[in-house]
Amino acid sequence: MSAKLLFILDPLDQVKTYKDSTYAMMLEASQRGHRIFTCEQHELSFEGGRTLAVTRELTIEEGADPWYRATEPSQGALTDFDAVLMRKDPPFDMEYVYSTYLLERAVAAGARVFNDPRAIRDHNEKMAICEFPQYTAPTLVTRSAAALRRFVDEHGDAVFKLLDGMGGTSIFRATRGDPNLSVIIETMNLFGARSVMAQKFLPEIKDGDKRVLLIGGKVVPYCLARVPLAGESRGNLAAGGRGVARPLDERDRQIAEGLAPIVWSRGLLLVGLDVIGPSMTELNVTSPTCFQEIRQQTGCNVAGLFIDAVEGAIRGGASTRA
Repeated sequence: MSAKLLFILDPLDQVKTYKDSTYAMMLEASQRGHRIFTCEQHELSFEGGRTLAVTRELTIEEGADPWYRATEPSQGALTDFDAVLMRKDPPFDMEYVYSTYLLERAVAAGARVFNDPRAIRDHNEKMAICEFPQYTAPTLVTRSAAALRRFVDEHGDAVFKLLDGMGGTSIFRATRGDPNLSVIIETMNLFGARSVMAQKFLPEIKDGDKRVLLIGGKVVPYCLARVPLAGESRGNLAAGGRGVARPLDERDRQIAEGLAPIVWSRGLLLVGLDVIGPSMTELNVTSPTCFQEIRQQTGCNVAGLFIDAVEGAIRGGASTRA
């Protein structure tokens, strides 16, 4: 089976082939004989009752510089492709939201889009964990400075984060008695104008913020623990964390196996859970990563598992809402 796969992603000249998960997906698919097409978010449009995209077909040359050759751009409907993979990185801003509306029109016309655009909107990567309190640490979402202060007083040590934050940016750690607590809260909630998530600080962060991957309703057996720099409480690779691949432990697997069939039933083919110690802290649905780091350290071909799932969805005629 040779399929036409469209990847919606950031500019190709920004792709870091040594670590980029989307590159790993495209390379794997290309090596299986699938045709690879790409476009950027701004090249989506709606006209004449159809969602269209300006796309280029790529020939991928592993190890070459440049790593691809592209055809001249042409415009066509998203329904012309066997699967459309939404891999645009955050920020999840209004332009991203508008893109999900365009993609939702394509789904209504019969296109297979992964992850499902409505499911992406429905699962804010911070707020989505609130549906599954059995897997999370104590969590508060509020604009109230008084409530945030009470949360810190109750738990003694907490982490504040913005609901649209990414890559470990704008994350503050606050402790009971911190003389800067009021300033931290004012910075985060903009004097009551912005919602903030507070979570009980998990000391297990020293051992890593684990990225656990779910693909097509199944659990990838290895995670990538993002271990913080000394003196740092953020493990994100973008914040300088060191990635260490590990087999899932019993609690990781319990969380992952509990969530995998649920999120797949909602059209979320690829999900990245963030787990610190025994607790899930985020549920990532936009463009989860860590494929290459896991393969390089364990030999587990995560991109292969992903393309297996895409092929299965195409063969089975699965819609994005499984």
